[in-house]
Amino acid sequence: MAYNYFTRLTPEQCHRLHNASLEILERTGVRLYEPEAVDLLRQAGAQVSDGNRVRIPVRLVEQALSTAPRRVVLYNRNGQPVMPVEGRRTFFGPGSDCLNIVDHRTGQRRQPALQDVLEGITVCDALEHIDFVMSMFLPGDVNQEIADRYQMELMLNTTLKPILFVTYALSGCVDAIEMAEAVAGGAAALRERPSVACYVNATTGLNHNQEALQKLLYLAGKGLPMLYIPGAMAGLTEPVTVAGSTAVKNAGTLVGLVLSQLTREGTPIIVPGWGGVGLDMHTMVRPYCEPDHRGVAEALAHANGLPMFSLAGASDAKLVDQQAGIEAALTLMVEAVTGGHIVHDLGYLESGLSGSLAQLVICDEIVAWIKHFVQDIEVNDETLALDLVDQVGPDGQFLKTEHTRGHFRERWYPRLLERDNYAGWLGKGGKTLAGRAADRVAEILATHKPKPLSVQVSRAIHAVVERAEAA
Repeated sequence: MAYNYFTRLTPEQCHRLHNASLEILERTGVRLYEPEAVDLLRQAGAQVSDGNRVRIPVRLVEQALSTAPRRVVLYNRNGQPVMPVEGRRTFFGPGSDCLNIVDHRTGQRRQPALQDVLEGITVCDALEHIDFVMSMFLPGDVNQEIADRYQMELMLNTTLKPILFVTYALSGCVDAIEMAEAVAGGAAALRERPSVACYVNATTGLNHNQEALQKLLYLAGKGLPMLYIPGAMAGLTEPVTVAGSTAVKNAGTLVGLVLSQLTREGTPIIVPGWGGVGLDMHTMVRPYCEPDHRGVAEALAHANGLPMFSLAGASDAKLVDQQAGIEAALTLMVEAVTGGHIVHDLGYLESGLSGSLAQLVICDEIVAWIKHFVQDIEVNDETLALDLVDQVGPDGQFLKTEHTRGHFRERWYPRLLERDNYAGWLGKGGKTLAGRAADRVAEILATHKPKPLSVQVSRAIHAVVERAEAA
């Protein structure tokens, strides 16, 4: 695309933020709660004190930046490269593990079940502008210790699209990769054409929990892509200012980068495209849609040339209402114009505590609008149509011309947003956007049939779930 992108930071600001992160790593250091990670850094020349407080020299970061891929490609189940994560390309998808669902049938908030996970994946598989899939909901009707296995099994069975998955512990990550390898045709096939990536959450930029580090080392050892995302809470686990919070989160990101490259040079790692999120001091809620930090982490990731994992399409609203639409549209537009790469959490409500399939299809519509807004405009003899203008002249009209018939479909036409006149709207039921979105979800669930796995492969991945259940 040829349009000019927006950047929140100047190159000088990006440089200063990055240098601040380097100073944090070298001067303050971080706590690492996995001995293997501590030993790996010690052997590479990092200073270790107090058992697990590690200070990382700048040269290790620079070396890691020189070997980490600038481009990560995710494939679909058929082995086709559908998500080349690089440059200014943006891809959109939902989130994972919502504790509640706002049911599109009733409008009521309730605890999700495994069926809701299945329906969410089915809707994601059907929507044109959803590029990848996450589980959306945490099912409450299965063994909670291995719910991640049930989620992964459903995603692998139900969609062709790339999958981003979350697991609680290393064992869940190992099982998820075993299932993905069964679908791909083996470990080498999955490494060559990765169709899945693990979303790894570290506790904070300064404290890296054992489970996150174990998953990082395991995935890096296999050469598989991961999203290494330290937690952030400006004013609580980081300075309250956007700059200070971003510097700490970025320092934690660089820890993951260094460890991944020390384990296996060239390991594909995806860094945060958000940060600096502040605790709302009025409500003590961590908001998803505040404007202050937007575009900052994205600019820093672009400055370092690294693929990023961004967040948009969510809302702090509790229902599919006007606030939900406003916040989804604003945040999605920010990611499009700042060049966020993998944008997740479409369909999230209640600051990440609830998810809605109706909100997800509204986000799909918003993304369609945005894609038409940012596309190149062709200015040539055909589109200027000067001969036609002269032929029709001041007294004619263009409705019946071949030019209009040949080009009118190039413009954007909504599926959910209402354009009819008042009588036409009433004739279709006079429904709100939320009502139309609920109908769209029901239509998809009634008609869309995802392509299933072979019986043999489906049984192989279910055997992994059964093994975890029996353990």
